[in-house]
Amino acid sequence: MKQRVIIEHVTPEIDGGRHAIKRIVNEPVKVSADIYADSHDYIRAVVRYKHESEKKWSEVYMSELHNGNDTWTAEFAPTQKGFYQYTIQAWIDNFLTWHNGFIKKFNAGQDMAVELEIGVDFLKKVRKKASKTDKQFLDSFIELLANKEQYHEAVQTVMSEDFRQIVMEFPLRQHMTNYNNKLDLQVEYDKVNFSTWYEIFPRSASRTPGQHGTFNDVEKLLPQIAAMGFDVLYMPPIHPVGKLNRKGRNNTVTAMPGDVGSPWAIGSDEGGHKAIHPQLGTLEEYKNLVDKARGEYGIDVAMDVAFQCAPDHPWIKEHPEWFIWRPDGTIAYAENPPKKYQDIVPLNFETDDWKALWEELKSVFIYWCEQGISIFRVDNPHTKSFNFWEWCIREVRAEYPDTIFLAEAFSRPRIMQGLAKLGYNQSYSYFAWRTTKKELMEYMTELTQTEMREYYRANFWPNTPDINPYHLMSGNPKMFELRYVLAATLSSNVGVYSPAYEQYEHIPTNNGKEEYYYSEKFEIKDWDWDKRTPLSHLMATINHARKEHKALQQTANIMFLTCENENLLPYLKWSDDKSSIMFCVVNLDPDHAQAGWIQLPLEFLGQSQNNVNVFLNDIPSGELYHWTREWNYVYLNPEKSVYHLCEVTVS
Repeated sequence: MKQRVIIEHVTPEIDGGRHAIKRIVNEPVKVSADIYADSHDYIRAVVRYKHESEKKWSEVYMSELHNGNDTWTAEFAPTQKGFYQYTIQAWIDNFLTWHNGFIKKFNAGQDMAVELEIGVDFLKKVRKKASKTDKQFLDSFIELLANKEQYHEAVQTVMSEDFRQIVMEFPLRQHMTNYNNKLDLQVEYDKVNFSTWYEIFPRSASRTPGQHGTFNDVEKLLPQIAAMGFDVLYMPPIHPVGKLNRKGRNNTVTAMPGDVGSPWAIGSDEGGHKAIHPQLGTLEEYKNLVDKARGEYGIDVAMDVAFQCAPDHPWIKEHPEWFIWRPDGTIAYAENPPKKYQDIVPLNFETDDWKALWEELKSVFIYWCEQGISIFRVDNPHTKSFNFWEWCIREVRAEYPDTIFLAEAFSRPRIMQGLAKLGYNQSYSYFAWRTTKKELMEYMTELTQTEMREYYRANFWPNTPDINPYHLMSGNPKMFELRYVLAATLSSNVGVYSPAYEQYEHIPTNNGKEEYYYSEKFEIKDWDWDKRTPLSHLMATINHARKEHKALQQTANIMFLTCENENLLPYLKWSDDKSSIMFCVVNLDPDHAQAGWIQLPLEFLGQSQNNVNVFLNDIPSGELYHWTREWNYVYLNPEKSVYHLCEVTVS
């Protein structure tokens, strides 16, 4: 007999089950599906799930939404890291159908004697699969319903809520349908969901002007980085920089004596991807930095992995087959026509020797994992083989399960999404180019209310060494402030290239592009590491609020509030259990005061029109606001503050 129950449109399900959805421990998975059957028989359904280490499936019953369209939902929370599978099982429950019919017939005044006999038969059927204790429990009901002299008592018993519980707890599973896919869930390390990144160039870490910085210099910066609330210290590649075709200051094609070149032009006679630039220090000093950052300050050091080579990288002589050679015998440099990167040559992922290439690249990750690195920011992954990334990330995480991979892929949406599906835990985002209220709301809705919520963890960066956004080029400090507030409160993962950011670095190149003039990518910067700006204090305030309030440690739970002023962006964020609720409003105009009326979501807050009692504790100012109406007036003057960030309590 063909299946009577139909299961369709299961969510979340990524590309027909091809890719896993992602969660952290105890983060709910909400499953829904359209489930229906022929006739008027009643359906029941469960979501089944199990960890990869378990043999037995756990179950949670699904509930039918009252939307008139046969949609069923349930949720479960994974309790350990690793891979889970989940699926749906649905069936016709004739025991439940009988019981619902019994109630209707009794209420219509019908004689129930035959119905009681039918009920006895159903109880005997569910008894067969019951435990010994439950068999004894069910026997008492079988005896009662079969005793014709106790007709009235039996009817009242069947009509009771206690008997309803029996029907629900002992389902009769007939005409079973199993969903044809067992879907994958990857449960990961908490930091994939909540991290605060601080990027510096270690060669600029010296407090002595003109002197090449070292790992020891970076170590001295750890206290102030920790004091600002950052928990990931990210540095560009730390490997030897190529000497052949080295770039000069301001990206000139000819290096002058003393020019340090781009750290992304990796490799020279001093070594390749498993070596350290001699002027930065030794491997032992690097490991000391990694250990001290994590052990004393709770900061993970992230490594930049860029699978490309300088023209004098050792691999070129050792494995020429891994590169592309032109007909004239010269090696092909990296290009993005008409741009040329003379200091970089790409790897050839179509080489016949691809297996050896893949193994060598994987060994780079494994080597640095062995040195204590657990977070990798991967440069331009979209220009390398997708098949390689799927294999490599899986292989590395099999040995080091808590490894985090951040995809630096400022590419087209499908490509960025595809990399996330293939295994990247975090991804760069389009935040730097979303500036208006409409753009920000639409982008956040896409990230949190579409399928992307299941697999794509966006990391919001207001700037990077490659991106000097147009809206920051004026150097207006208030624009820097509001952009960091947005990045750090909209997304639970945030990063910043600094101290360029907190010291308002903004001068652009003269080519009209979003690039820095005299970029740190090509020279050592003499930063004043002791300088503290108002932005430094704002960033610290926001970062510590993120650590203290669970609502800010996730991205998906967000609600934009109604406000008629297009320059005011108000929103709520909350933890899954709603024990933490935060209100934020940002003035998107850095030059003028803005005001407007903001509507509270009364139902969400458990309030009514006649009884509004909402308290907002503003974290940056320490002021307490008491709102007693649905609509409330907000005024933000950039001279004082570009934002409110409030802890919300209701009574």
